[in-house]
Parts: sequence; C-alpha cells; structure tokens
Amino acid sequence: MLDMKFVRENPELVRENIKKKFQDAKLPLVDEVLELDEKKRAAITEASELRAQRNTLSKQVGMLMGQAKKDPSKLEEAEAIKAKVKAQAERLAELEKLEVEYEEKLHQDMLQIPNIIDPSVPIGPDDSYNVEVQRFGEPKTPDFEIPYHTEIMERFDGVDMDAAGRVSGAGFYYLLGDIARLHEGVLAYARDFMIDKGFTFCIPPFMIHGNVVEGVMSQTDMDAMMYKIEGEDLPEESLPQTLTSYSPCFRKEKGSHGIEERGVYRIHQFEKQEMIVVCKPEDSMKWYEQMWKWSVELFRSMDIPVRQLECCSGDLADLKVKSCDIEAWSPRQQKYFEVCSCSNLGDAQARRLRIRVKGADGRMYLPHTLNNTVVAPPRMLIAFLENNLQADGSVLIPEVLRPYMGGKDKLVPKH
Repeated sequence: MLDMKFVRENPELVRENIKKKFQDAKLPLVDEVLELDEKKRAAITEASELRAQRNTLSKQVGMLMGQAKKDPSKLEEAEAIKAKVKAQAERLAELEKLEVEYEEKLHQDMLQIPNIIDPSVPIGPDDSYNVEVQRFGEPKTPDFEIPYHTEIMERFDGVDMDAAGRVSGAGFYYLLGDIARLHEGVLAYARDFMIDKGFTFCIPPFMIHGNVVEGVMSQTDMDAMMYKIEGEDLPEESLPQTLTSYSPCFRKEKGSHGIEERGVYRIHQFEKQEMIVVCKPEDSMKWYEQMWKWSVELFRSMDIPVRQLECCSGDLADLKVKSCDIEAWSPRQQKYFEVCSCSNLGDAQARRLRIRVKGADGRMYLPHTLNNTVVAPPRMLIAFLENNLQADGSVLIPEVLRPYMGGKDKLVPKH
C-alpha cells in the first residue's frame, strides 16, 4: 500500500504506474482517493476548530452563569451560548462519523492501488512478457523416454491419487514410502540449507486473523503470504531479520489444465520452505539478489538445471516492487517450469502491518520486506525425479540429500 502523502504529491506518477501494470480500470481510484483525502482532512480541520471553540464557549458559559447571580441578563446570554455549543456538538458528531467513513473508504481504495514498480522491471501485460535473464546448469536430454511423473512415483508405490480423491476429493494425494520420505527430505534439506546461510528457523502459527492477511497480500493474490511481525517498533540494530519457515499451503485452482499440469503439479495442498527478510530500505535490492541466487544454489546442489526469469509489470502482484521466478528444467517436456518466486515488496507490507524501525537518529521509518520460496514440493519432486531418473528406472540421490534418505545413493523401483 502506498503512502497517501506520496499519492497526494505524485498523482501522475501513480497513474503512470497503474498504466504500466495494465490496470487502467483502477485509474479512477487515484482521483477518488485524492477527493476522499481532501474531504477527510477538511473534516479533521473543522472538527479540531469546533473542539477548540467548544472549550472556549464552555468557559464563557461557566463565567456567565457565575455572573448571573448578580446580573440576570447574563443567564439569557449563557443559554444562547449553550444552544450554540449544542449545535456545534451535533456537527462535531457528524464530522467524526464522516472521518470514519472517509478513512474506511480511503483505506479500501488504497489497498487496490498497486505499489510503484522498480524501473528495471520489464513492461508487459502478462507472464508471456517475462524475460529470461540467465540459465544455470546444462538442460539434460536423455536418450530414453521419461514417463509422466505420477508413473515414476507409482513404480516406487509412492503415490495414490485415487484413494486421496475418495477421502478428500480431486486435487489431493497420498505420498508413500521412499517418495514421501524424499518429499520430507527435500524440505528438511532446504531448512538446514537456510539455517547454514544464517537464517533463523521459525515455526509460525498456521492460522492468522483476516486483518493480517489483508496486510501481507494483494486482495487478488495469495502468493505474498508471509510470517508476520505486526504493529511492532523494531530497533534498527535488530535488522536485518532473516527467517526461514515451513509453510503448509492450500489453494483453490480454477479452470481446466492440460495433461502436464495434472498429477501433483497443480493441486489443492502443498508445502513450502520459505525465506523471509525484513531489512533497511537501502539494503533490500542487495537481499533480493542474494535470495534468488540461494534458490539457484539449492536446486543446482540437487543436479537440477534452472533459469531465472524476470517478471514483467503485468505479472507482478500489486504489493511487489520487483519479482523473479526460478524455473526448473523438465527433460520430459523439454521446457522449464516455475518452482520458486522471489519478491521485493518495498515498504508496502510494513505500512499495512504498522512495522516501524527506530533509526540511530531517533526517527521512525518503515523497513522493506522480501520473501522467496526456498523449495515447494511436491512440484519440486517432478523436477527432481525427471532430472535424476536413470534408464533402468532407478533415481539417483544427490549427495546433499543422502543424510535425509537413510544414506541411500539411489532409489530402486518396485515395478
């Protein structure tokens, strides 16, 4: 959410930013918030003047009532002032009600105005305009056919979609045996990977209040969910705050998808290991660059080729200043697909959640927040299984994962 003072002083910049995000339907919001802000400030000013007058008039009434004992005419004057005070009280009550109404409407409108994107963000209406920046690792093209990912899992008795469908409905799964262990092993490895990078492991509550949800995500996007620090004043020496946490996720998928997005690719339930940073504004871009590079490092340590894709303006959620996706190579499809998303949200979340930092000079300022998916199985398992599958049907276990797989260096299929 933008600062109202910024919108008031830079309305054309805000409008241009909305156009860059191809959200022209939101352009009227700028004029609306400016009008609401003006009305709200006018109401506050008038209310303040009425309160000051009320104090003055109340003192006059008291003085006149004291004088009325000697001069009865003062009583009539006092009653006239009382009537004026009453009328002003009614107007003050009306103004206070208007202040609340203006503030509520202003807040809702401001939530819909997108954050100012970084100048480096490529301009485009949708993800087809995202820009490949660089690749890491040589994409593999094996000389044998790679089965669909659920077929690979079934060879290990590792997945049961049918039973899960009977118990929970479509879009859920049972993972079993070595595949389930691999799923948990990857999460544990990602946890330890981030701890080794100096992050504090955090287990947050899985249920949060609706107002907190409003604070950490765009109204139309669920991808900015993050661990919360709400309504706190942080000492500057506590920055940066670097946290890594396990996150169970649930989403409602809409529409139909192709064969490549069935199985466990696009499901209602999945799990993630996240990395979260709260830092000084001048350090946020440095953290952004470091965070996505850690995702690359983790995937490359598991022998999975990846690429970095810069998200264009139309593909950015409204809270984001800048974002990139890390995509893993799929030997079966001969293309890359998304496995991680790294985002710099500037001070938008801090403003919504009222997170402030006390600087060395004693002044308060808003920190910047960033988040990135370290790893998100089971989708990540698709990339892992395809890239480590051997011609005989076995799956190699990279050295970094062997401690989490009982020392096994490969998985041998049962079928």
